[in-house]
Order: sequence, then C-alpha cells, then structure tokens
Amino acid sequence: MDQVAPVPFSIADFRARAAAQAKLQPGDEFGDHRFNPGHPRLKHIKPLRDAAVLIPVIDHADGATVLLTKRAERLRSHSGQVAFPGGTIDPTDPGPEAAALRETFEEIGLDRDHVEIIGRMPDYISGSGYRIVPVLSVVRPGFSLTLNADEVDGAFEVPLRFLMDPVNHARDSRMWNDLEWFFYEMPYGGQRIWGVTAGIIRTLYERLYA
Repeated sequence: MDQVAPVPFSIADFRARAAAQAKLQPGDEFGDHRFNPGHPRLKHIKPLRDAAVLIPVIDHADGATVLLTKRAERLRSHSGQVAFPGGTIDPTDPGPEAAALRETFEEIGLDRDHVEIIGRMPDYISGSGYRIVPVLSVVRPGFSLTLNADEVDGAFEVPLRFLMDPVNHARDSRMWNDLEWFFYEMPYGGQRIWGVTAGIIRTLYERLYA
C-alpha cells in the first residue's frame, strides 16, 4: 500500500525533510560569505565564537509556524533586530542543543518540556564573527512565554509556508566601510527579518525545501 505524502508545511512534512537533510553532506560552509564572496569584512572575524540558536517550529494543525524574537532596543549589539532565540555556547553547556534550549528559556521563557529537538543544520558563519549551530525543533502548542525585557522586546510567529517560499526572499545591501554588504530580507507583518536570521532561513530553505 502506497504511503500518503505528508501535507505540505505540516509538522510531519517538516520532520521528514529534517531527517532527509541530516543524511546530506554539508558541502561548503554556510554563512554570510556565500552572499559576499571575498569581502574584506570576512578577514577580520577569526577566531570565531561558538553560538547556537533554536529554530522553533510550532505544530499547529492548520500549518506550522516559526517562532522569532525581536531583540531589545537597549542592547548594545544588533538591537531591535529579529532573531532566533539563542546565544553564546557556555563552557558549562553539554552541547549546542543544550545551549539553544537554555538561551531560549532565558530569553522568552519557553519551557523545554514543550520542545523536541529533531536535529541541526550545518554551522552558519556570520560576518559578525560567530559560528552558529542552528538547532531544529518541534514545539508543542499550549506553551506560555515570559519575555526577558533585558534581552527581547517581543516574540511572534511566522507561517513556515511564508518563510520557505523563495518569492519572499529579497536581496538587499548596506554599506560597510565604503563597501557593499549583501544579505537577504523577508518582511512580514510589519517586522523586518534580515541579516543572519534571514540567512539561516534561506539556508533552511535550500537544505529542506528547494
């Protein structure tokens, strides 16, 4: 008897794609350098600092969504930007998954009992000097969030269907020391998703949905 394919952009479909991409060879390093080959900014980012982010995909019956945060305006770096929950991997963290879960709970109070880790993406090298491990997860609905006002100003959901549609992946740029720096952006619901966060989303699309 033929198996029925999962509904597109459902959690079952996301799980299947995540499992399939885990068997692929990483190939070239992923990161901002793919959009800015040979850029002088990239010569100043070593040694890289290790970080991890959680990609929280929420299991809604009418279609999965991705949970994102808006960093606090008071932060000294990347203030006000849309981001995945996460941060630097501490020496006491058993691994990237533990770091991503810890940082997520510290930032938005998402209890790990609602989070199931299902894998990870290849490391993403950011132009700001981080080697980021994107940790894939499925989030069970019914959770409540407690935002840490020192770190985030808000949290919101974006349909996975929207983020995995390349039509919504625009290219943009800004000047850096009189040189152009390119990145992706994906505006949604009044929020500007861009930079490293959009780069990781683009990588997710290329690995799982392209």
